Amino acid sequence: MNIKRSIVTRVRLAFLAICLFAFAIMYKVAYIQFKDGDRWREIANEKRFHYQPIYATRGNIYSDDERIMATSLPFYRVAFDPSIPKDEVFNKGIDSLGMMLSRFFGDQSPEYYKRKIKGARAKNRKYVRINGRLINYQDKKLMAKWPIFRAGKNKGGVIFEKIDRRFLPFGSLAKRTIGFINEDRKGAGLEFSFNRHLAGKDGEALFERMAGGNKPINDGTEVKPMPGFDIQTTIDINLQDVAESALRRVLTINDAAHGCVILMEVSTGRIKAIANLGKAGPGYYEEDYNYAVGNQGRTEPGSTFKLASMMALLEETDMKLTDTVETGYGSERIGGAVKTDTHGYGKITLQQVFEKSSNVGVAKLIQKTFESQPQKYVDYLHKFGLHQPLGFQMNGEAIPYIKSPKDRSWSRPSLSTMAIGYELKLSPLQTLAFYNAVANNGVKVQPMIVKSIKRADNVLEQFETKVLNPKICSDETLAQLRAMMEGVVENGTGKNVRSEDYKVAGKTGTARKVINGQYTRKYSTSFVGYFPADKPKYSCIVIIDNPQKGAQYGGDVAAPVFRELADKAYAQDLAIHKPMARKPAGVQPKLPTLHAGSQEEIKLLCDKLGISAHPINPEEDWIRVDTQKHSVALKPVPVKMGKVPDVTDMTLKDALYLLGNHGLRVRIVGLGRVQSQSLTPGEPVQKGAIITLTLGKNGTTTKPAAGPPANAIARAF
Repeated sequence: MNIKRSIVTRVRLAFLAICLFAFAIMYKVAYIQFKDGDRWREIANEKRFHYQPIYATRGNIYSDDERIMATSLPFYRVAFDPSIPKDEVFNKGIDSLGMMLSRFFGDQSPEYYKRKIKGARAKNRKYVRINGRLINYQDKKLMAKWPIFRAGKNKGGVIFEKIDRRFLPFGSLAKRTIGFINEDRKGAGLEFSFNRHLAGKDGEALFERMAGGNKPINDGTEVKPMPGFDIQTTIDINLQDVAESALRRVLTINDAAHGCVILMEVSTGRIKAIANLGKAGPGYYEEDYNYAVGNQGRTEPGSTFKLASMMALLEETDMKLTDTVETGYGSERIGGAVKTDTHGYGKITLQQVFEKSSNVGVAKLIQKTFESQPQKYVDYLHKFGLHQPLGFQMNGEAIPYIKSPKDRSWSRPSLSTMAIGYELKLSPLQTLAFYNAVANNGVKVQPMIVKSIKRADNVLEQFETKVLNPKICSDETLAQLRAMMEGVVENGTGKNVRSEDYKVAGKTGTARKVINGQYTRKYSTSFVGYFPADKPKYSCIVIIDNPQKGAQYGGDVAAPVFRELADKAYAQDLAIHKPMARKPAGVQPKLPTLHAGSQEEIKLLCDKLGISAHPINPEEDWIRVDTQKHSVALKPVPVKMGKVPDVTDMTLKDALYLLGNHGLRVRIVGLGRVQSQSLTPGEPVQKGAIITLTLGKNGTTTKPAAGPPANAIARAF
């Protein structure tokens, strides 16, 4: 009995506790609902409604002639507020809308889209994303005419969320130079370097958090974004195309690791083409790193640096190009280290030292001149501006390295080794800027790749040519350096770039690569120079790294890229062409040979060629040409229906037209113009009769070498 009473007591206590707990919950709910309701509703609204950025449309990147290289295209994400359309509009159009969505996206059935929209409407949802796929502007215009959607945003409930995507109209052309920028605002190229101007200023708008996404609330508090500025580059699209294709072809032929090429205007420093290609797979190259400007391309330049050594030598001494130096049998210990040449040149002139790119000759001359004062040699390099960056407009320019006697790594061989382009590092752009200064009468200018920042016709900033050094050396030294560089192309290691149309001055380079602190049998090959040599307009550098197919010298590997790009630049720039020789006075041009045919066509041809033509009967359709001394007479060829026309001396096209209109079938023998015809001109035409035309050139019948049989019959329509 006591046990039963105890159990009942416990049950009653438990029930009481549950009731008290339930009462506490009800009290708390009521307290929150009525006492703290306003505060919690305010917190809920703060979390439900929020401001988020409206990204500005990014500015365009243009070429030098204002062709778009990069732009932002609008794409749209399709969403829907199913609570907005009235029942009549919704019920009438939902079937058709579901079918159209299914056909357009092609991923779900019409019933799927119909159920999705109806379900959201039944739950009174105010936002549903129709499909995750982005559509373009034309698709947006098309969808805006669909059932329900055609009522617009406020009555039809359709929401087109604009999203910009970057588009490159020329595909991969100059892709690395154009660059990119990611969501973390990190990137490369022009997109990254000029992001502050291209990005514009973002706006903001109020959005409501919904299941499936955020719905914009148009409450009038929106801050409109300000689109970015456009930048106009100095890049020539045509030259850029040639640079990339020529570089890719040479890299593939030589199975090289990577390469780069830069073409620049001598007087302005404007870069007209810049290409960087790295090996991405067997026989496949793509733009990866900026070898032309950045640290990835900063290497020991090798023989192309000999121009700086020669400049220092000529500035320090009164040596002439005809002075001689003994290079021996191609190998000699200089400054504590052995320097070698490909051949033993013996005693050669200063001009020949440079033309043959003699390591022994250059090292010996520099060692003898500066051995007691190596800092003086380094000071010359500093004077030439080789020790500091160029201040290039794009981020990531490599910092050059010029060793100094004060460095702990300086050793006895350092002077003679630096003289031939080792124990120092430059980027290709820095080397080109130095050579460009020689071409530009000693004026060193800053390379430029962007010439203006603007929005429409409003120019925010115009970049002008900046002079880094008004005179890197004396005019006498410049003249000797130019002669040496021209000699490299005419007589030395750069013969592969020689052209009959214009003169080139330059220097080849072949540098051994350092791997794990040791010089290897892998090479970086190069050619750098300018053209036309007598009146420089362009300078150019080509680097081909680690060619694998036998050729290892700059004149064999890099020079062909230089030549192809130079030919294209010369061909399209008429201002640097040599004037054509005038014809002697009194010499009349020889008239072209004309025969017979359509008067309208022959008259047009004469007008285009500037030939005086005198039609005897301007109303006649067909004529025969009588060539006179300085003009031609156009004699009529009578054509009467029902009579066989005279088609001798006419082209086959004209003959077939005339004969076909008269109902004749044509058999053709030979090639060229009509020399004779089997039916006599003027005789009555027999419908379906066959006429044989014998063709030839200059009055001689020629049998066809290939094609249809000689007895082929043609029917003119």
